Amino acid sequence: MTLAFAPTPDGRHDILRLALEEERLPTDDLGEPGRRFFELSDDDGPIGFIGIEGDGQDRLLRSLVVLSSRKRLGHGSVLVAHAEAVARRDGVERLHLLTTTAADFFRVRGYRDADRATTPKAIRSTAQFSSLCPGRATYLVKEIA
Repeated sequence: MTLAFAPTPDGRHDILRLALEEERLPTDDLGEPGRRFFELSDDDGPIGFIGIEGDGQDRLLRSLVVLSSRKRLGHGSVLVAHAEAVARRDGVERLHLLTTTAADFFRVRGYRDADRATTPKAIRSTAQFSSLCPGRATYLVKEIA
């Protein structure tokens, strides 16, 4: 089996949207500028997606989703590692995220709980942070520089 990463072309956003909706994750702003999504696939088709939002040294990690038929095989970790590598190449120093269900998954991968009051303005002003994710979502940050 060969795994491949590719930027998610606009035509594939329908699959991304369906996968996110199945997991009850936000989709309202997928088509907005400033977001890059990556698809992990193999010979059998799509496995999962992940996105990075923003510019500058602080960016939002978002929309990690593995298709239900492909879960529990380590693909989520592969997706996160890919997004971190892309962000690092782009000069990002910190990745931020909000989650209501996967805090422990991210903590194991080096993300640390953070105080929302210390959130950089660039992250605080995203739709994910300001309106799409509920206030009960866990806010996590990882230094990747």
